[in-house]
Amino acid sequence: MSEHSSLRQDLSSREKQELDVEISFLEGLAKRDPEYIEALQLLGDDYTKRGRFAEGLAVDEQLSHLLPEDSMVFYNLACSFSLSDRIDDSITALRKAVQLGYDDTKWMDKDPDLNKIRSDPRFEQIRHKLNLKCGNR
Repeated sequence: MSEHSSLRQDLSSREKQELDVEISFLEGLAKRDPEYIEALQLLGDDYTKRGRFAEGLAVDEQLSHLLPEDSMVFYNLACSFSLSDRIDDSITALRKAVQLGYDDTKWMDKDPDLNKIRSDPRFEQIRHKLNLKCGNR
């Protein structure tokens, strides 16, 4: 769920097949080295592109343990929780992402991965605090 992967669209059968090959390759890398950050990040993105949200969530949770101070990791975790209908966990992860420095409010406001939490009043609280922090009104 990095910013580019959140723009999911219907994939052609060829794109699905290519993505599945890439997923298999990345799964092999991650199995051999469970701390291979770049492979895990790509794998999480690919799972999301394929609609395999539970697997993407598992990867994002793994990354959050490996990179506990990375704002983008927690933003992606918030997206995975949202896609998995775990609203409270999504809000918690988004708060942590902002606390760690995530501040791309324009993307946060349109990211389809966050659609399930955007109407939650806690999302608005996060946005309000972020606007104050960034000096936006």
